[in-house]
Amino acid sequence: MKEYDFVVIGGGSGGYAAARTASSLGLSTGVIEGGGEVGGLCILRGCMPSKTLIESGNRYRTLRHAGEFGLVAEKIGFDAGEIIARKRRLIGEFVDYRKNQLEGGSFDFIRGHAEFLDSHRLLIRLNEGGEQLLGLKSGCIATGSVINHPPVPGIKLCLTSDDLLELSEIPASAIVLGGGPVAIEMAHYLESLGSKVTILQRNTRLLTGSDRDVAEALAEAFRKRGMTVICGTSLLSITGQPSSGMRVIYRHGDQEGDVEADIVFNALGRRPNLEGLELEKAGVSLRGAAICTDSEQRTTAPHLFAAGDCCGPHEVVHVAILQGETAARNAGALLRGGRVTIMDYRLKLFACFTEPQMASCGMTEEEASGSGEGDRRQIVTALYPFADHGKSIVKGETDGFVKLIADAADGRILGGAVVGPEGSELIHEIVVAMAFNATAGQLALVPHYHPTLSEIWTYPAEEIAEKITTREM
Repeated sequence: MKEYDFVVIGGGSGGYAAARTASSLGLSTGVIEGGGEVGGLCILRGCMPSKTLIESGNRYRTLRHAGEFGLVAEKIGFDAGEIIARKRRLIGEFVDYRKNQLEGGSFDFIRGHAEFLDSHRLLIRLNEGGEQLLGLKSGCIATGSVINHPPVPGIKLCLTSDDLLELSEIPASAIVLGGGPVAIEMAHYLESLGSKVTILQRNTRLLTGSDRDVAEALAEAFRKRGMTVICGTSLLSITGQPSSGMRVIYRHGDQEGDVEADIVFNALGRRPNLEGLELEKAGVSLRGAAICTDSEQRTTAPHLFAAGDCCGPHEVVHVAILQGETAARNAGALLRGGRVTIMDYRLKLFACFTEPQMASCGMTEEEASGSGEGDRRQIVTALYPFADHGKSIVKGETDGFVKLIADAADGRILGGAVVGPEGSELIHEIVVAMAFNATAGQLALVPHYHPTLSEIWTYPAEEIAEKITTREM
């Protein structure tokens, strides 16, 4: 039985980050990957393939609106098969790159499914056949997540995100179940290519956890595009077949409703991928459906850590990478001594690649107003609409706004949000400001070129700085 200082279960973004960091610290490291393909969710079935499709959708949508700019684009069309083919080519390149990183890294790469025999031993059922026994002094579980199928009659009739990423014929109509990032990004993609889209969301707003004004601005922009957005629903049943038409019956308030479409897309979330690991044998406990971890990414087994979707709390790639790196550093500190690393979620960056885009960082207004010790924190907020912003008007993209949230005591920026053009890029200005604990007044003094989208942040920053100055007088 070969023994490692550090074993990573899962070769996705979080797992690779953990292995790379551990080996750089001098820990003997092994990585176990059970999937038939290498790359993890982001590369294979998440961020990269979905954004590749969305890029095609965005460019086609630009052609649809060419007349607004005095341009003529006649007889436009698309080949959904070629869109998928381009996606496959690009993802193939990403997969090859990650495979080379894993196979050529300064750690052992083992293809197989892991099962804990106890907290220091793993049984590996090799993909090529046979079994292997491994010992570990420490480890990181980074097994990602799988699609969730809630107990709704007919839910298995729905297409999943895996199916949509291979959809070579765009349907005339589609029902999207859910209001999270996967749901609304794919709703945007389908509508961009001409589908009539209906979104049914259980929560009373899209993007649960965002501020209501942000969610409502995105929903309103979707409705302007011709989508139907119904929040506060509960699903009753799904019937039909994608080949002959689908029907969803739902409850909205005291009324029952139904909607028909060519396809129904199940975007009702994902759940941690923990099947077959036998975590209880290792002393690893769950919090709900996810692995329970502390601020060091340590599980309830002191020498075992976790990273990524299998533990949360934020299922986004850059967080999984930071968690993996943190887990490896703390495993090194455990085995070799040294300083412990603590995860910091203060910046909490998020982006959704719809049209308009939505992005946020730091606290929401709801979180900030209730996060103070003792009395509720006093905050100041300010918004500025893209409809009153020069560069946005020139671009013809005037839906939405930017929003800043600051501490009323000193003006320090606590959070920001944007619904509007290039929101996923614009939000990084606030991330940088928050990383340096900047105040709204300091942000307002930073020169911004005119006309640019970025300069829109100066308006809410100036408003907040003025409000705070007025309060102090």
